[in-house]
Amino acid sequence: MTLKYLVTGATGGLGRQVLEYFTTHLPSSEYAAASSSEANRSKFEDKGIAFRLVNYDDPASLTAAFADVENLFFVSSNVWDTERRTKQHKNVVEAAKKVGVKHTWYTSLAFGGLRSDSKIDVQQAHLETEKLLKESGITYTSIREGIYTQAFPLFLQWYPTTETIYIAEDGQITYTSREELGEANAKLLIKGGHENEIVLLTASGALRATDIVDIINETTGRNVKIQVLSPEEYVRYHTENDIGQKPESFWRKRISWFDGIAKGEAILSNPLMKEVLGREPKPGRQLIREILQDNPNFTWHQNYVDRKQYWATLSEKEKKEQE
Repeated sequence: MTLKYLVTGATGGLGRQVLEYFTTHLPSSEYAAASSSEANRSKFEDKGIAFRLVNYDDPASLTAAFADVENLFFVSSNVWDTERRTKQHKNVVEAAKKVGVKHTWYTSLAFGGLRSDSKIDVQQAHLETEKLLKESGITYTSIREGIYTQAFPLFLQWYPTTETIYIAEDGQITYTSREELGEANAKLLIKGGHENEIVLLTASGALRATDIVDIINETTGRNVKIQVLSPEEYVRYHTENDIGQKPESFWRKRISWFDGIAKGEAILSNPLMKEVLGREPKPGRQLIREILQDNPNFTWHQNYVDRKQYWATLSEKEKKEQE
């Protein structure tokens, strides 16, 4: 039996949002959830949602899961290592081709906009995956996802206890709501089209770190300050003092982020998201204010190496929302 949509990363932030849209707008027979953990099967099947096990490191699991799938929503791997991430993505592309998936929708990243010359470290696996998709001959759409507004603590390296934020550059970033991206991705899949294209989903209105610090202070009553360090000072300070215990290698890669952002690679603008949503996407300035009004101690999971450490920062309400 043909499955119209398979959503990988269904327990993650973006995949979860796409699946939620499907559950309210499509018959349950048309879609299934995929995750790398068998323990998640009952979470979906108890809700009447079909489940398939997908492990990007295991090609056999991919060919089994992708069988008879028309539209594969291919959420990028969440590992930071570019080499491993690219290998995982190659496994996905090869499996999709092997079993004849009709259309693969890949969640790329928006650094550089629609250009493909970004030097930012985290963008490299995405650019390589887009190359793999093109060379494979399969029908694909690479969706360059706007930079999540909810991830602003990662870009500032801000925790609720932070009194001074240390950065290497104060470049501009256009932030986009993860929830609205989920809705836009789901609508894009349902509408179809964009075969063998790279598209960009983003809000508008770029912010500097200083703009966000002003919002933090105005909204929460804090007195957070900001200081610009040299690249070496930045790496040294965060390696020695990061609450989330990220290693020195992470901070060295982050310098490429600052360099690219300073060159304008995160100043994004494109009308597609507005067209797909049927409304203007929520600007980052507004959403950050709303996030902090709802939770002045908001934090972001990628700021922490240890998931348990992040989990301990959450309220019971937040834990329930993520279950």
